[in-house]
Amino acid sequence: MCQIPGDHHDLWKCGLRLRLSLSCDPVPKAGLLVTSGRPGSYIQVWRMGEDNDVIEAVSTVDAQDKEESLWPRVSVFSSAAPGILHGARLSGLRTVEVESLKMTYSSGTSDSEPLSSLQVLDADTFAFCGTSGRLGLVDTRQKWAPSETVSPSPGSSAERWCAEVRDRGQGPVPCIASLGSHGQLCLFDPRNLSQPVSSAQCPVSRPSPDPELLRVTWAPGLDNCLAISGFDRTVQIYDVTSWDGKKVQAEPLFTHKGHIFLDGNEVDSAPLVTAHTWHPCKPRTLLSAASDASLHVWDWVDLQAC
Repeated sequence: MCQIPGDHHDLWKCGLRLRLSLSCDPVPKAGLLVTSGRPGSYIQVWRMGEDNDVIEAVSTVDAQDKEESLWPRVSVFSSAAPGILHGARLSGLRTVEVESLKMTYSSGTSDSEPLSSLQVLDADTFAFCGTSGRLGLVDTRQKWAPSETVSPSPGSSAERWCAEVRDRGQGPVPCIASLGSHGQLCLFDPRNLSQPVSSAQCPVSRPSPDPELLRVTWAPGLDNCLAISGFDRTVQIYDVTSWDGKKVQAEPLFTHKGHIFLDGNEVDSAPLVTAHTWHPCKPRTLLSAASDASLHVWDWVDLQAC
């Protein structure tokens, strides 16, 4: 984790996504942060000051995918020589060492699927989610042959998706949560990606107005809880243990509506939630950012258990 005093790491990470439309990932134990985003098609490496709040640019990685409408997704391999995994499409996926900027891995595929999510799982494997809903697991020690979903997840051809893998320490087996822009949420077992283990329709007010805002995150300190945002002015929290193999109508355990009421905004003109993240140490604390440059740090209570 970045060496930023106190709890400011997650605040800064959440705020970056809001203000600069960035994807970002910390380089563990190195005091570095990797970012990408518009404008331009570059990945930037920043060093966080240990004794002050100064953020210094260290280096820039030239991305291969240079398209106005896409920017590279990033994730970091933690090792003795940390590496930056980045790419806007499957065909442009590659890893470079943070210090030397030497390329150490390339997908070598002509597959042009645009990426919505990249997530390093361990020293040799990572997961990807395409905007169409394709999920895949990749072993960088082998030639490109990802274990992936047979076809995009069910839904409208106009639907866009993002995903996150639950950490191995958060349950008996890892689980992939995939979120669609119309509110469909699917859970996959990484050992068998042929079909969802379960799925649910979340009660969203409307389809996501901007698929770039879609976000699903697993709670690091709670079993089987996740949060979603990117549809409106709220963040919704769910417990997935009650879902079975059939599609269900899900009801959130809690909905954060704080951004609706900020500064006396009317509901119709309230800012959109652009990002959220869980506090790494406090199980029921989240941070959320909105399009009006507001940042919230908030706790939630399971109202169904009260």
